[in-house]
Amino acid sequence: MEVRAESARMVAEGPCAGYPAEHVEFIRQVLDRVGDKWSLLVIASLEAGSLRYTDLLRIVPGISQRMLTLTLSQLRQDGLIARAAYAEVPPRVEYSLTPLGRGLYDIVRSLVGWAADHHDEIRENRARAAATPK
Repeated sequence: MEVRAESARMVAEGPCAGYPAEHVEFIRQVLDRVGDKWSLLVIASLEAGSLRYTDLLRIVPGISQRMLTLTLSQLRQDGLIARAAYAEVPPRVEYSLTPLGRGLYDIVRSLVGWAADHHDEIRENRARAAATPK
């Protein structure tokens, strides 16, 4: 019986340095998912507890029904939120953060807070850039 030592090729530089090269694409996919504006806002909205679909639609500014449905589905697929359906008339469905999603909440809150804190400065920079000839 031959024992083969497999050593993963590690990324040498950049933000993924130290991670196996074959994991980098998946890391990028996860960052793409959790860094999406709708995902961030849904996760932030669920911090206080379970919410119904219509509550999320009302709370998350600017999200369409289609985008909320897609975002909830993707977050469930990744195990960041849970969906609970109750056999009532009318049927009731609630969404909540899983332990994995709760672990992400502090990061999300920091990002949302940073965006709110720097809103005016970024708005001024955008206006200045738009007024500057290219």
